[in-house]
Amino acid sequence: MKTILTILGFVVLLAPGTAMADEDCFVPMADWQPRDAVARLAEENGWTVRRIKIDDGCYEIDGRDAAGRRIEVTIQPATLDVIEVEYEDEDEDESEDDDRPRSDRTGGDND
Repeated sequence: MKTILTILGFVVLLAPGTAMADEDCFVPMADWQPRDAVARLAEENGWTVRRIKIDDGCYEIDGRDAAGRRIEVTIQPATLDVIEVEYEDEDEDESEDDDRPRSDRTGGDND
């Protein structure tokens, strides 16, 4: 009897933790909304879409919001509920410059 209670205790403690850590969408493809519906959702929210892809079973929009900030939006494929909106830093793209002198990067001569 103690063994059963111990096992049940572990199951109860572990179940909420695994559910909270899981951001994947588990929806059969037959229940998904079409890609056009995702594009309409983006348009209704004022987002400019660069790409719509599938990641971890969810729709994911890469684009820009109405203010021009880069965004990554995760969408539940059956209901089109927004799961997460992630704003990406513009500095990540700009930091790719290397340490070469500016003239070397622009093609000018140092003479």
